[in-house]
Amino acid sequence: MTLKTLIVDDEALARSRLRTLLGDCHAPGADVVAEAAQGSDAVLHLNSGAPLDLVLLDIHMPGMDGIEVARTLRGRPDAPAVVFVTAHASHAVTAFELDAVDYLTKPVRVERLQQALQKAQRFLKDRRALQPNTPQESLLIQDRGRAERVPLAEVLYLKSEYKYLTVRTATRSHIFDGALSDFEERYPTRFVRVHRNALVARAAIRALEKHDDGEDAEGWALRLEGIPEPVVVSRRQLPGVREAMKEGR
Repeated sequence: MTLKTLIVDDEALARSRLRTLLGDCHAPGADVVAEAAQGSDAVLHLNSGAPLDLVLLDIHMPGMDGIEVARTLRGRPDAPAVVFVTAHASHAVTAFELDAVDYLTKPVRVERLQQALQKAQRFLKDRRALQPNTPQESLLIQDRGRAERVPLAEVLYLKSEYKYLTVRTATRSHIFDGALSDFEERYPTRFVRVHRNALVARAAIRALEKHDDGEDAEGWALRLEGIPEPVVVSRRQLPGVREAMKEGR
């Protein structure tokens, strides 16, 4: 797959450097179909109807900035993937709130640009697989000055620990500022309560087994797809977990 790409940056040298770096990117590669030095010119191209997969978008530009350009794309089912490329790291959270797939800081390295292209490719494939007008729900995770979107479909369990939630996927754990009860109320068909401090993705449940945690030899725990650690089930929630497993058969 080659991504039809629009480069938007008010500096000609920056646009030229991105072109050069894109020439070294493969799997996927990128075909630069247009450039724009101003946000307003970028919007004109985006509204022209020309096929486009990706926008590499600077933030600080005279007149209409990159954030405003990205806002014009929100809600459009045919919108290209947006990757911000900027010298400023302070807008990362805003960028991901606008559904950007990645956020690169200058000077851009070819390895990092290649990763952004791969994220854009996955974004476009996932969107095509979804029903029209059904956005993929995700969590905006903020960690040490960076932001990352984690698709809700990848979350295996959520645990309440102190003032935060641990969000566990098959590959890593994230810290999220939120309330367990909010997820239980909003996604009753996706998650089941297994403990006063834990929700588990119904689709991830593989087995319910006896579990001795050192305190309760007659305890129970769930085995989930993709991770080694068991998730303890409280006696109070055990009937609901068993019912959820029957429904999932």
